[in-house]
Amino acid sequence: MTDLKTYDVRTHGCQMNVHDSERLAGLLETAGYVDLASVPATERPDTADVVVFNTCAVRENADNKLYGNLGQLRPAKTRNPDMQIAVGGCMAQKDRASIVQRAPWVDVVFGTHNIGSLPALLDRARHNKRAEVEILESLETFPSNLPTRRDSAYAAWVSISVGCNNTCTFCIVPSLRGKETDRRPGDVLAEIQALVDQGVVEITLLGQNVNTYGVEFGDRLAFGKLLRACGEIDGLERVRFTSPHPAAFTDDVITAMAETHNVMPSLHMPLQSGSDKVLKDMRRSYRSAKFLGILDRVREQIPDAAITTDLIVGFPGETEEDFAETLRVVEQSRFSSAFTFQYSIRPGTPAATMDDQVPKAVVQERFERLVALQDEVSWAENRAIQGRTVEVLVAPFEGRKDRETSRMSGRARDNRLVHFTVPEGGERPRPGDMVSVDVTYGAPHHLVADGALNGGTYAVRRTSGGDAWEALQDAPVPGKPAVSLGMPSIGKPATAPVSAPSCGV
Repeated sequence: MTDLKTYDVRTHGCQMNVHDSERLAGLLETAGYVDLASVPATERPDTADVVVFNTCAVRENADNKLYGNLGQLRPAKTRNPDMQIAVGGCMAQKDRASIVQRAPWVDVVFGTHNIGSLPALLDRARHNKRAEVEILESLETFPSNLPTRRDSAYAAWVSISVGCNNTCTFCIVPSLRGKETDRRPGDVLAEIQALVDQGVVEITLLGQNVNTYGVEFGDRLAFGKLLRACGEIDGLERVRFTSPHPAAFTDDVITAMAETHNVMPSLHMPLQSGSDKVLKDMRRSYRSAKFLGILDRVREQIPDAAITTDLIVGFPGETEEDFAETLRVVEQSRFSSAFTFQYSIRPGTPAATMDDQVPKAVVQERFERLVALQDEVSWAENRAIQGRTVEVLVAPFEGRKDRETSRMSGRARDNRLVHFTVPEGGERPRPGDMVSVDVTYGAPHHLVADGALNGGTYAVRRTSGGDAWEALQDAPVPGKPAVSLGMPSIGKPATAPVSAPSCGV
């Protein structure tokens, strides 16, 4: 058994939580803990010395999932009282002290605004021999200022803002993440440059509403300028972002996407509902005609763009006519894929107390119809790609059947998942490398590229991302980078962000 103090961060929810968990791992490593997965199997304890749950509060079953997981850890805590359990994230921000009341074996509860406090709270709980609960109402330090342990050697998240200024009636996030706070453009670009210097070839810009970036310093065109500035960073091959809001999506962003070589032709544009009445009840501040107009303008400038979306079925008051409007807009939008959810009551949101809650059976039946329609659309859109050559950023494993089929996987420029075959005698790419392959089959949720078996295109391009992944194969967790220090920030910007070649500022 190892004498090292181990940690295990378990993440639920969105990309923001995934990125926050990288910060939590960096903080714990800096405090002297080691990743449980890095301990040799013969020496690895069944449970880490510190288990951290980074929680989500968006879905109805989030509570059940958290308390179910906490219950499973109770026997381990009984066997080893020195073990510590911490709960952070949106559920912690929402439920606060009630977590300790329902699960008194929890040692630390911390919120979305003070993830940097975790090591100190663990020490305090250990010293005082009682649970420590610390929830702040505003951001303590921007997450990018904290140490990080990224999950990938060749791809990285970069936060450009946190918080949200919208008031969607179904969403609890603004009350948990606070008002929007933007980073200085120079800080963002400096972080990206530092990541590229470490071998990263793909970055994803993160924000609750990335396209409102600049609201805090008064530049409504700041996000488009930031995209163009990313295009000036040598070695940065792919830029993605999530998630924009249709109400604030402007044509300058579309043009920046089209004209910036490394901004990928993929766009996640949350629709939520195709009914104008439901959109009004949701306080979404756009209507279906505006939404469809955005998609038309994107496809005018970026014909091969793959557009994905979020959809909610069964919002309070949704009628069959409202749902028919959603089906109409979905069919017209031709989404490559959709994240489809059944509405669930979230206490604390205006929608939770609205009249005309839709019966579960009705919601389920509509949900099934919507999924069937979107699957049909996705399949048709993927079949249309058959015969094309696509460039794939290779991943370690993105498909459950990769080992069985001897295929490798990765993402095309438009973010579609591609499973490809390496021909006999062909160079085997490393994760982080690029491969050009011919698509032979478009399935509903992925592409198959077996063209190389019949003499089709197969070209491997080695990249700095592949070099970075290969250099980490002897790391405690192969392919996973060591902790990098946080990015410093000084004050708020005095002027609007400069346009393009300001990378590295």
